Amino acid sequence: QVQVVESGGGLVQPGGSLRLSCAASGRTFSGDNMGWFRRTPGKERDFTASINWSGSSTDYADSVKGRFTISRDNAKNTVYLQMNSLKPEDTAIYYCAVRPNRYTNYAAYWGQGTQVTVSS
Repeated sequence: QVQVVESGGGLVQPGGSLRLSCAASGRTFSGDNMGWFRRTPGKERDFTASINWSGSSTDYADSVKGRFTISRDNAKNTVYLQMNSLKPEDTAIYYCAVRPNRYTNYAAYWGQGTQVTVSS
């Protein structure tokens, strides 16, 4: 059974940093693109970042480009999202996605989400 579990969320002050982790289990995911989406209250889940199977190609939403970095460790079946220079508008539930499509908000598998709150 495939499981996708996020961790690392929490409360951080504006300008601070957090690193989210996504551990996938149930099979190997080294051949899959992976990604992060986020949902703010009253809005749909939006694409945030993605990384291809080898880690050689990444893609970001304009709102996080230059501040967030996605990476992966295939030996650990884990994907990371390093978030720097956080802003209050980054407050959201962050979801890890396996084989995501940024244009349709589809993914083969989703995690349960982790809350990130940016506030002073």
